[in-house]
Amino acid sequence: MDTVIQLDPVHPYTLAELIDIAEHNNPHTRIVWERAKQKADALGVAKSSYYPVLAGVAAFSDERTIEPFPKPLAPRGYTMVEVPAVVPEVTLDYLLFDFGQRAAKVDAATAEKLAAGANFIQANQQVAFSVASAYYKLLTEQERLEAARQTLKTAQATQDAAETQLLNGRSTLPDVLNARAETSQAVFDLESADGDEKVARVALTEELGVEPSPDINVDGQKNAPLPDALTLPINTLIGRAMSDRPDLMAQVAEIRAADDAIRSAKSEYLPKISLSANGAQTSIWPTTDFGQLGNASEPTWSATVGVQWRIFDGGARKNELAEARSKKREAQDDLREKRDQATREVWTAYIAFRAALRKQDAAVALLASANSSYSASLEAYKYGVKNLIDVVTAEKQLAQARYSSVSARSQLFLEAVSLEFSTGNLLRPQPPATKTSTPQPQDGQPQ
Repeated sequence: MDTVIQLDPVHPYTLAELIDIAEHNNPHTRIVWERAKQKADALGVAKSSYYPVLAGVAAFSDERTIEPFPKPLAPRGYTMVEVPAVVPEVTLDYLLFDFGQRAAKVDAATAEKLAAGANFIQANQQVAFSVASAYYKLLTEQERLEAARQTLKTAQATQDAAETQLLNGRSTLPDVLNARAETSQAVFDLESADGDEKVARVALTEELGVEPSPDINVDGQKNAPLPDALTLPINTLIGRAMSDRPDLMAQVAEIRAADDAIRSAKSEYLPKISLSANGAQTSIWPTTDFGQLGNASEPTWSATVGVQWRIFDGGARKNELAEARSKKREAQDDLREKRDQATREVWTAYIAFRAALRKQDAAVALLASANSSYSASLEAYKYGVKNLIDVVTAEKQLAQARYSSVSARSQLFLEAVSLEFSTGNLLRPQPPATKTSTPQPQDGQPQ
């Protein structure tokens, strides 16, 4: 694939569309796909060892020799013989029996192919998770930008109230200056949020494998229902990870390949039985400087069954077998480590999702409380019941509550995706580990 996909800057891309683009366009998935095809080709090479090797050979020769003869038979005591020859030939080499070495190599190549397929699935899941992370990061930055705009409006409302109170003689110039400072801070935060939002756009396009650019529009699905419960207990989630995670499946296949490599190394200690044969049409036109020689064009052939058995090789077979056994132990230790890591990742995702649920509930309550507090404080300030410090404090609490609400919502979606990724269920049709109280829209949401 030489051309890079061009994004439509007007079309609002859903998460499902973004993942589909990345699966086809991200260089990482394409690299792993090529590696999987290479392993499939390597399996074909291993299987070819079961077949004989046929080769066609055409030999053209001209041989000149001196043949000694007694002088009574040849005047000079020798004859000069020249033999031009044309020999078209077919040769056959066929390994008849090798005590399982070819079978071990085919089994090893098959295991490597399965491992490559599992690695390809893992790469797809990793790309999908990276895209989802960048997508929700962008949504967070977009909502943070909107929250910054709302905070600026709040700060301007506070400043307007302070200036009105100053004109009415119920406020002081320091209060007005303090309110203006808060407005300036809100403007600064807005510009910062705007820059972060554009950077998040660039990061998302990079994950898609297209030219990094802020020219991308996404569908935020602000009305999509939030995941609000787990469907499976932690033990079931860990069991799913142990059986479904492609990185663990690939590692199991690597152990199988290591076992087959040991079988292959052991077979080197045993003999090999092979068949060698050739058939040719030999045509010669010999000439001599004394007497006469006849021409010939006859079929010729030979066949040999041989036994080859290496008796001594300087320790090569011993070291090859020791290396194969060491690689198996390494693969087993890798599997143990990856299983521990998978268990830790499932636990982390499980705890993080439950924490995100509680944080979302707390953020909703915090936003409602902070909004009411600010409105009451501003109203009381206008009537002279509270001072500007109370209003500014409530304003800051409201701004923080807005940011917390923004972060909590996107984080909850991301933790749900993370839970599917850690159990190996991302992009797969098994029932999800989380659910919503209302039906989840299909467009733009990962399985």
